[in-house]
Amino acid sequence: MTLKITKLLTFTAAGMFTALCAVAQPRLPEGYFYKKLPNGLDVVVIENSKVPLTTIEIAVKNGAYTEGPEYSGLSHLFEHMFFKANKDYPDQEKFLKRTQELGAIWNGTTGNERVNYYFTIGKDSLDAGLKLMNASVRFPIYREEDMKKERPVVDGEFQRNESSPGFQLYYDISKNLWGDLITRKMPIGIHEIINTATPEKMMIIKNKYYFPNNSLLIICGDVKHDDGFKKAETIFGDWASSGFDPHVKYPIPAFKPVGKSVAFVKEMSIARTPFMMFAWQGPAYMTDSAATIAADVYSTMLDLNSSKMQQALVDKGLASSAGISYNTSHYTGMISLTVVPNPAKIKECYEEVKNQMSQWGKADYYTDEQLADAKAILLRSHSREMEKPSSLPSQLSFQWCSTSLNYYTDLTDNYQKVSRADIAKYMNTYIVGKPMVSGIILTPEASKAANVASFFVAK
Repeated sequence: MTLKITKLLTFTAAGMFTALCAVAQPRLPEGYFYKKLPNGLDVVVIENSKVPLTTIEIAVKNGAYTEGPEYSGLSHLFEHMFFKANKDYPDQEKFLKRTQELGAIWNGTTGNERVNYYFTIGKDSLDAGLKLMNASVRFPIYREEDMKKERPVVDGEFQRNESSPGFQLYYDISKNLWGDLITRKMPIGIHEIINTATPEKMMIIKNKYYFPNNSLLIICGDVKHDDGFKKAETIFGDWASSGFDPHVKYPIPAFKPVGKSVAFVKEMSIARTPFMMFAWQGPAYMTDSAATIAADVYSTMLDLNSSKMQQALVDKGLASSAGISYNTSHYTGMISLTVVPNPAKIKECYEEVKNQMSQWGKADYYTDEQLADAKAILLRSHSREMEKPSSLPSQLSFQWCSTSLNYYTDLTDNYQKVSRADIAKYMNTYIVGKPMVSGIILTPEASKAANVASFFVAK
């Protein structure tokens, strides 16, 4: 039903679009309040008076998934440029001075499906903080001298990642898993694109995605929601809607399924500790939201010390660690198993990993007690995540970008409802008998000593 409504609204006037969207009120936890402004900006106020601070966050549905090769990494560079010059503070020195005057803690992140920016300030500085956020998101100034300084900073992050064997393995796994669309799953970017970025390219990104109807404003802390909404509308209310859905106008191409299993051995001198990774294309929220929840429960079960996988690999000394994960995604996400093998028992570890995988589809691979323990862990983890008010906006905005506000609100309850049938459906749809990308990274000497190429192969 949601998809049909979205398609219908795409062809209506912008005013009708925002009016109809305002009808649907999402479910939110206690103390969370929602309003959609006439220009399409979603606003959530979280009343939390544990400390006399307020966090202001803007999240935009942008990131790696919007980037073809010619723009790879520029959403990340855009994030860095966000904290530079703008209309109110025309150079970074003035911008930084203003943050110091406000006593602000600030940062931003860029992921596959979200870019977000936040300021944490004293509760009495809410109005000033909102004005600073408004100037930054709506009226940036991309000065060439600022970009000249920031390009090597962003590229330096990439280079630091490249010095990690874990990243090297992840990157090659991703190339095999996503093919030509890897840039849409790799926010770190491409060196050449980062180092040749121009202010004009920054404006292209802004004019595609940085509109109120593609953004979420969160105000969290010692604030009343009526006051928060009033200030938000006063300051952001004249931000003009794009009049179109950016993700309809600039659609994300479908990720091609993996045709057959692939295995590779990567030899690098930096890999003093060997790593193995096994990956599958997993669920997408837009097509199988139930599987994204089952994936979290199953991953948590396999990470239990009592799980068969942990006992067979870690307790028996074949690996120092082994863990499976799924990163919730609006579009197709990655399921990955990462194993750090005992360097003296690489082949034995690999064979046991494959043995464990062969049992994953069996009903007796885990117990009812382990299923209950996993659900309890997820519940406790959520409780801990709620302890720090300044972290709440980021948790909410991630789900707003990749799932929905209702999904966020219902998540812990839905974890408790996951059944064996749900897990079996998830496993049989995405993992058991499905094409897999496998990789191992280690030094040339270790590879030769263990004759890794003779057994680490696709089957």
